[in-house]
Amino acid sequence: MKSKPTQNSIRQLNANGIQADFVVCRATQPVDDIRKEKISMFGNVKKQDVISCQDMQSIYEVPFLFLEQKFDENILKKLGEEPRPFTDKYTEWKALVEKIKKATTTLKIGVVGKYFNTGDFTLEDSYISVIESIKHACYNNNAKPQIQWINSSDYEKNPTKLSELSQYDAIIVPGGFGSTGVEGKISAIKYVREHKIPFLGLCYGMQLAVIEHARNVIGLNDANSTEINPATPHPVIDILPEQKKNIDEKNYGATMRLGNQEAILKKNSMIAKLYKSEKAVERHRHRYEVNPEYHVVLQQFGLVFSGMSPDSRLVEFIELPGHKYFVATQAHPEFKSSLLKPAPLFDAFIEACMKKE
Repeated sequence: MKSKPTQNSIRQLNANGIQADFVVCRATQPVDDIRKEKISMFGNVKKQDVISCQDMQSIYEVPFLFLEQKFDENILKKLGEEPRPFTDKYTEWKALVEKIKKATTTLKIGVVGKYFNTGDFTLEDSYISVIESIKHACYNNNAKPQIQWINSSDYEKNPTKLSELSQYDAIIVPGGFGSTGVEGKISAIKYVREHKIPFLGLCYGMQLAVIEHARNVIGLNDANSTEINPATPHPVIDILPEQKKNIDEKNYGATMRLGNQEAILKKNSMIAKLYKSEKAVERHRHRYEVNPEYHVVLQQFGLVFSGMSPDSRLVEFIELPGHKYFVATQAHPEFKSSLLKPAPLFDAFIEACMKKE
């Protein structure tokens, strides 16, 4: 717990004409009075404005750590504002944080991806929005997540490793681009489909679930996405004609569906029940779509298109009846999830994990 590096940082700020109003100190344990006094003395800030921000069990406890030190009141004073009363959100947040601390059920969630490992390091932040969405849903269901990173390329090198998926309570295949590790992801989706392990596919994850269904349920050998294999005999995932035109003209910025997009939900489908509505609006970031030429055969062989674009041309949500939870979406619901309002697909996904057979 050395204060000298912080003192030096403040000195460098001062040398650039910036005077700190507060110093927030990250540490593994609470910053004690002796160190606060040193930082205050040599940093030209009041002791009460040196804020301890030690490691907490959950990042969602940090606001209450700041409240204990009157960080909020002191900010308002510096701005010449009066303290404000707490809203109902404070009480709701506080109750949920206490709920997080008391959760006793642990769920083992596997995330099958390809951006995890670089050298000796695991790059968890590649999917930070997915990680937090899992946490939001787990906390809402009185559970703690144990998230395991699964490199899909491992299944391509050694298919026998797929049996390891049986140890997980649920599997997520998140978004991504490119062909690296794709066959491993498709093999993982096949395994969880056949073994009734709860599955959630996000964006690319939905496209790969469609490819898996086309290959292994319908029997369309070599079905693929033209992103992976432009010469595939069964392009169940493809770029739409107007997108191809933009690519040919090198208008790459016009080839992605971005931002909020509306979906019309199939009546009485699982997705419609989860959203409690006939419509859903989720954020998108992708270029390829389920090829309309294969819509009929995919549905004839049991895949339910539970959400479509308003013009009924683009598939937004799919589900598989008779499965514990097999759901995927072309959207990124993780981008709109929050602690107080978990994304519906994640919430139901975790709820399915909690149910005993």
